[in-house]
Amino acid sequence: MSVKTSVIYEPRGKAREYSELAVNMYRGCGHECEYCYAPSCIRSTREKFHQPEPRKNILDNLILDCKKLQLEHETGLVLLSFTCDPYQPIDEQFQLTRKAIEALHSCNLSVMILTKGGQRAERDFDLLTSKDWFGVTLTNLDDKLSLKWEPLAALPTERMRSLRNAHEKGIKTWVSLEPVLYPETTLEIIRKTYDFVDKFKVGTLNYHPHSKTIDWRKFAADVESLLSELKCDYYLKEDLRKWL
Repeated sequence: MSVKTSVIYEPRGKAREYSELAVNMYRGCGHECEYCYAPSCIRSTREKFHQPEPRKNILDNLILDCKKLQLEHETGLVLLSFTCDPYQPIDEQFQLTRKAIEALHSCNLSVMILTKGGQRAERDFDLLTSKDWFGVTLTNLDDKLSLKWEPLAALPTERMRSLRNAHEKGIKTWVSLEPVLYPETTLEIIRKTYDFVDKFKVGTLNYHPHSKTIDWRKFAADVESLLSELKCDYYLKEDLRKWL
């Protein structure tokens, strides 16, 4: 990106494997996921991070960034979001994600959603086009385990239902299988969703001691074999590919 922007940014390192551009409308997240690395990334305590709020002047700054990119004829996907969830509970009050989609679309930019918000996200399906992507993070199938790891996020069945609904509306769908918490569960998620998911992106589990309990070499081979067998479109992140 040749344009200097204030809130749309180019992710670095592992994040760039998911998207070349991104914007975070909120500071913090109310889902309270036990494995979340974002607090350390933005140099926040977990307590403060779990009390999210809109970023200062975020919408005005986003609109300015969009216009700058439009003037330079920049196009592409902008991910919502890396360090927060675009459909966390407070978005029901502020609806910044809807306004962000509208701003991005008005300047010929497309949207790549990543959320654990479930049904909350469906209110914006009317805005999404065939150029956009709607994605969810899936880590569990068991409700009790989901509540343990992701206490205030939508339950897995609700997230999968939102994916199916998006697919039926002609919206391109994707699933982030990262973090992987239980390898066999991740494989089962693929089996249950592949007929309404256009792309899977698979990673590992970073910055958490539970990662040491997983045989990553076996999982890498197993997940690649299954995705190939089912003829899925997929991307294995570098942290996982290194085990093949």
